[in-house]
Amino acid sequence: MKKIFCATMDGFLAKVVEVEVAFIRALPSFSIVGIAGASIQESKERVKSALSKVDFKFPPQKVTVNLSPSDLKKEGSHFDLPIALLIALQNSEKNFNDFFAFGELGLDGRLKDTNLIFPTILSLAKDKMIKKVIVPKDSVEKVIKIPGIEIFSAKTLKEAIDIFSTDIKPTLSSTKLEFDFIEYNKTKYYFQQEFKLDFLDIYGQEIAKRASLISAAGMHNILFVGSPGCGKSMCAKRIRYILPPMKLEEILESAKLDSLSAKEPSFRPIRAMRSPHHSASRASIFGGGSKNAQIGEVALANNGVLFFDELPHFAKTVLESLREPLEDNRLLISRVNTKIEYQTKFLFIAAMNPCPCGNLLSQKNECRCSDLEIQRYKNRLSSPLLDRIDIHVQMDEIKSDDKPTISSSDMFKKVCQAFKMQLQRGQKELNGKMSDLEIDTHCKLDKQNRTILNSAIQRFNLSQRGIKKVLKVARTIADLDQSCSIQKSHLLESLSYRMRD
Repeated sequence: MKKIFCATMDGFLAKVVEVEVAFIRALPSFSIVGIAGASIQESKERVKSALSKVDFKFPPQKVTVNLSPSDLKKEGSHFDLPIALLIALQNSEKNFNDFFAFGELGLDGRLKDTNLIFPTILSLAKDKMIKKVIVPKDSVEKVIKIPGIEIFSAKTLKEAIDIFSTDIKPTLSSTKLEFDFIEYNKTKYYFQQEFKLDFLDIYGQEIAKRASLISAAGMHNILFVGSPGCGKSMCAKRIRYILPPMKLEEILESAKLDSLSAKEPSFRPIRAMRSPHHSASRASIFGGGSKNAQIGEVALANNGVLFFDELPHFAKTVLESLREPLEDNRLLISRVNTKIEYQTKFLFIAAMNPCPCGNLLSQKNECRCSDLEIQRYKNRLSSPLLDRIDIHVQMDEIKSDDKPTISSSDMFKKVCQAFKMQLQRGQKELNGKMSDLEIDTHCKLDKQNRTILNSAIQRFNLSQRGIKKVLKVARTIADLDQSCSIQKSHLLESLSYRMRD
């Protein structure tokens, strides 16, 4: 019995599906078994119509399509092509057991791209489970970016059938990207100097700009606190464009997330930025679903930025659920029928007012909030959550003589210099995501700095997590100064960004 392979997305990962077709002596019928979703069941009509366009006539037999494993639910109209190929080539002597096929069929036999084709093939390629694949012509521009696979493309079902009857050579995938890059240990890190939002647009706020630079250089979580209109959101939205360069794997992962969120992937080395509204539900931010768990904003922000504006206005359940992804850089969603674990290595940026009216820190405007209102406002943020934020910034009040001082281009150059320092140390992660072992290796202090840190632990009541955050931020500040070791000035500046009661 002939078979061909396809795949379905099971949460965040692709699972291989073996497609089989049997012709049985019985009353003529066409059925698909193997927990096929509605989009696959509907493919029967698309397949019948498309096969009629290649002069194929169904035999007076029962046609049964089996999707194995039968205990895995399958979804996606891209199963049309493998089903049609197996039926059309059932009597062919060609063996295509090592082929994967993806594509939705039009009633006239045309092959169409879908949002699931690229992320599914990418997931299979990362696990080295796919070598040869047949896709629609419209999918080639995206799939060709995935390394290590042979691509056969077709515009119509007839062209796809001809792949097995003629000697058509595949298109080899190419990982060449037309962007500037930094190369270290034979690995390229791509970047694009495109600053749609520039720090030159921000007048004054020197402390906030410095903190933004440190945050970007090491991917450190940051919280901006200040009066309305002082520039909190402006700083947050500009950090995205000065983040460190990206590896090919990160660019492909970002494109995969774009496809899963129904966006056209750009394959540009610009990190993703997700900014959900404070009224968003917990399920939309973290993922969920009653039966099949789906990814949320936290997963879509992986390797990029997750920005929460008006932080205290988010639901308490949402804020407290942030603890695990911020601490462990991963999140597990469990449901009765499925479990999904995905990485959450994002830069968390938050902005908030100091009080409900926003004027608590202002020297010009009077605060209209009572002490009880201010306390309730602050109590919406728990200490464990705030302790997971590396850098706390209190914004300056706007002055008439404020001027722009540094551009995003200049800041990005400094970020790249710090990035090279981290590469040369052989770190697997950027400073903000270092493990405890890497902290012990790369964030060593001399006797004088250890005394300063011990004094700060007693004075500011730093937790174990807070101590590690201080060391990681100090390491990034040292990298920005091109210093191999953490100096006293680096440690003191890092301590100045810790949360104050």
